[in-house]
This record gives sequence, C-alpha cells and structure tokens, in this order.
Amino acid sequence: MLQLELKEFLDTKVALYNNPKFIDSDPIQIPHQFKLKEDIEIAGFLTATIAWGNRKSIINNAKRMMQLLDNAPYHFVMSHKDSDLQALSSFVHRTFNGTDFISFIKGLQHIYTNHGGLQSVFFKHIKDSSLQYAIHRLKQLFFEIEHLQRTQKHISDPLKNSAAKRINMFLRWMIRNDNKGVDFGIWHTISPTLLSCPLDVHSGNVARKLGLLTRRQNDAKALLELDHTLRKLDPIDPVKYDFALFGLGVFEGF
Repeated sequence: MLQLELKEFLDTKVALYNNPKFIDSDPIQIPHQFKLKEDIEIAGFLTATIAWGNRKSIINNAKRMMQLLDNAPYHFVMSHKDSDLQALSSFVHRTFNGTDFISFIKGLQHIYTNHGGLQSVFFKHIKDSSLQYAIHRLKQLFFEIEHLQRTQKHISDPLKNSAAKRINMFLRWMIRNDNKGVDFGIWHTISPTLLSCPLDVHSGNVARKLGLLTRRQNDAKALLELDHTLRKLDPIDPVKYDFALFGLGVFEGF
C-alpha cells in the first residue's frame, strides 16, 4: 500500500472510531463522568493505571475506584485522612491491590502538593520532542513517598525500554483536542505533536501488518519507530491514528 493510500485508509478509520459512540465501550468513559480539571486528570490517571486485561473488568473496577473515592477524586486525594484510606484496602484489579491503590493516592497527593500537579510534571520534563522522558521523571517523583517496592511496577518507565502503553494513553486523553468529544484536550501547555501512540498487542500487530512498524517487540524502541512513521502521516496530530490501529485490531480483527 502506497503511503498516500495508507494515510487515506487510516484517516477513514480514525473518522469511524474517533467519535462519542467510542466512549461507551472504552475506559475513557470514567474521566468523562467529571467536569473539574483535576477530577478528570486523577480519574483518567487511575483508570489508565489499571487498563490492562478484560475491558469490561477495567471499566467496572475503575467505577469502583471512583466510588471508593466518594466520586470526588481530587478532593479525596487532597483532603483524605489516614482513616479514609482503610476502605481502599479491599480493592483488587489483577495485580493492582489495595496497598497499591493507597500508595497511588498518597503519590498523587505528593504530586499535586509538591510538584504542581500532573500537567506541570509532564510539561516541565519535555525532552527531545517527546514525553517519554517526562514519564520517567513522573515515576521518580511519584515514588518519593514511602511505598512498597512492588507498587513501582504499576508505572512503566520508558528509560527501561517500556512502551508505557497506559500512560501514553492517558496523555492522549489529556492533551489531544480535536473537538470530537472523545479526548479531553485540557492540557493546553503541551502540544499533541509530542504524543506517542499507546502501543500494545492490538495496535502493534495492526501496525506491523500495515508496514508502519518492523520491530517485533512492543517496547520503547518499537514506540520510537512507530512515532517516526505516524509523524510522517500527520506531524500535527500523529496519535489520532491510535483510534485506527485500535479499532482495526479490536473491533475488526484486522
């Protein structure tokens, strides 16, 4: 397939899946329950953190997360008492348990109290026309709090060759703003040109079949290759193609 034909094909798929109907079957529905910027950020971050496995299970458990945070995640993060955290201890999503959840609430409080919030951390650590180093720094700052070593595995590190799929998905949610009603686009200080495609089994397999990606592993090196390819197709909004790759893989079995 020639590049122009490929672009036209993918643009058609973006138009098909990048619309509000997509929300009903996607974890992005959780932050869409909120209006306050910080609620959207925190709900999005926590939802993205557990976004692996069965999608229905992800959505149900993310809803439970919000219920445990009194459906006011920012207020809970900033104002909770130690006694309030006990209710979180029963939470489980795959390997993310109540102890991890409690550490994430403390980590988020630390980020908002001492580092200006999630948006500020990512904006301050943009490097080499990418947000991958900023993800690395977020992890470092997030775990300045006291925590169990096991909890660190729930934030990926691109500098350790991770594709960091879930955080890149979260960043797409926060930064892309195309007025289609799916992504929020509330982080105006960060350009969507810096975004990287959330790379997982589905998007990786489709990208390889279409000749967008040659590397076999879904790691940081593969992400860099896919970034380079997608930015050729659309240097302004390269990550819109996540909708096409994901839709082709999950909904069409491409």
